[in-house]
Amino acid sequence: ASCLSVQASRLVELPYSSSDDDDGDTDLPMAQQDPGAWCPVPPKPSTFSQCVRYLAVLWNLLFLLLGLLALAVGVWGLLAKGSLRGDGLAPLGSDPMLLFVLAGLGASAVSLAGCLGALRSSPCLLRFFLGAMLAFAGLEVLGGLLLLVARQRLRDALRDALLLCLLRYQEEPDLRFLVDEVQQSLQCCGLGSYRDWETNPYFNCSAPGVQACSVPASCCLDPWQNGTVTNAQCGFGVLRLGDMAASTVVHLGGCVAQLGAWLRGQVGGIAAGAAVLVLVEAAGTLMALKILRDIAPIGVR
Repeated sequence: ASCLSVQASRLVELPYSSSDDDDGDTDLPMAQQDPGAWCPVPPKPSTFSQCVRYLAVLWNLLFLLLGLLALAVGVWGLLAKGSLRGDGLAPLGSDPMLLFVLAGLGASAVSLAGCLGALRSSPCLLRFFLGAMLAFAGLEVLGGLLLLVARQRLRDALRDALLLCLLRYQEEPDLRFLVDEVQQSLQCCGLGSYRDWETNPYFNCSAPGVQACSVPASCCLDPWQNGTVTNAQCGFGVLRLGDMAASTVVHLGGCVAQLGAWLRGQVGGIAAGAAVLVLVEAAGTLMALKILRDIAPIGVR
């Protein structure tokens, strides 16, 4: 419609020439003789370009759904624990479910921009998507360098994080689930030994209640009752026993050494996962660059 209006205005401005003047057409500028020269028709995208565009839409749609799923899990976790209520806003910053919310928001926003940019051929959205992907790649490279350079500090930070999980074991359901999974999977108890649970205010021998001088059931050698139900009382009174007697009930070794050995054994899997992540991000970046290159000439014209 815009091209037709421009053509009509140009035709109105054409000088009148009589039919006797045979050379009248030769005096007109080339743009006025051929309207297609100043209002070009966009070239039809090739089959490969269309396939790349549809693939980019599906690629971003998949990660949009994953981001929304992570966001829903995070919001559900915060609501289930009451962290979003007025009296729970203080510990919200340390809630691990907040990571799901932030990751879900970031992935959803970037994937939505990539999906709409590929679907509507929007250079602005595609450039935003490319910038976000480059920012993610930069953060990943920075994280890898920190792992190589500050390994000892990261070990200390991991130990401090595990100590925090141990101290807040009864207060945070997420931390309790994480600690139980680690202790059951690695067959360990505490940080350095099972006696580290004495620092917990609920398991300390001077604490009131039936859990005094006890350890969680995930420390037990056989935490199951009848093979199906967890025996929550299998670790009661273990801290009153000696190491020899306690070794028949719970695992004596701590989880820090076991976790370090497990991480060293998973180096190959971690490297493979990082390589897959880099390939996925590179594929999305290349598809966005291809679409942007296909639509850039039209914008220039």
